[in-house]
Amino acid sequence: LLPRYDGNISSTIDVLAQADLLIEDRPSPVQTYFAAATATLPPMMREHLELWLEVMLEGTRTTPRQVPRDPKTVQLHIMGIAPVVEAWAVAGRRSFAEITAADIAAALPERGARRHYAEHGLKSLFKVLKGRKLVFTDPTRAMKTTPIKTNLPLALDSTAIRGELNNPDPVIALAVALVAFHALTGKQIRQLRLTDVVDGRLVIDDRDFPLAAPVRTRLGAWLNHRNRTWPRSANPHLLINRRTAPRLVPVGRAFPWKGITLRPQALREDRILSEIHATGGDIRRVCDLF
Repeated sequence: LLPRYDGNISSTIDVLAQADLLIEDRPSPVQTYFAAATATLPPMMREHLELWLEVMLEGTRTTPRQVPRDPKTVQLHIMGIAPVVEAWAVAGRRSFAEITAADIAAALPERGARRHYAEHGLKSLFKVLKGRKLVFTDPTRAMKTTPIKTNLPLALDSTAIRGELNNPDPVIALAVALVAFHALTGKQIRQLRLTDVVDGRLVIDDRDFPLAAPVRTRLGAWLNHRNRTWPRSANPHLLINRRTAPRLVPVGRAFPWKGITLRPQALREDRILSEIHATGGDIRRVCDLF
């Protein structure tokens, strides 16, 4: 209820969790999305979908065994399943046991990502229901999934990269430099800690390599800015902002990329593509480097 009164609950939750006093009973975003997407379905269909959701999020050791899936993957499955199941409910179906392979073929979108999500979501759903003996047969067993179209990575405009490398905001310049010179992922940059940089070298996972000179320059500028702006911050992460400086958590996925046109994944692909051209397509060398 605190957000209704402009309460900042993040730090409160951190303190309660650290003191082992937090009872985490808030529904996750995927559970909220699921509840909204299945609110009007028949009771039995909704009950079976709730069982499937529990298996997807928590995993199960009951045959067929399954490890927990990423909530974002589950949300994409729900996005694909919900319109199909709703159409079946409107047509008078009250149970997944009534669904045939012909029903699935008729209900699937013609093409695109929605069809891809629906196919994989339905296969996952009926696999769980068949394993629990809640349906007689799995109508998706012989169904072939439609491959999703992919795009070829293209080189970025070097002028745009150079412009962001010289961005007046030191955190943007550093983040772009880390990707442009060392092809780090956005997740790796968010998780970097101050102690990962030692004597101009970066230690990340099982890699230990020297930082390029332009990266060291931008790293120094960022550390000076960080120390001036948040001199008492105990946050161990290299990148911090106004929200995370008084806490111990990493920055969010959009930081510091929200205000610029470059994205870490596209920039990393540009770096890999450049190395492929520079080495004549030496796959072993590219794999060793990245």
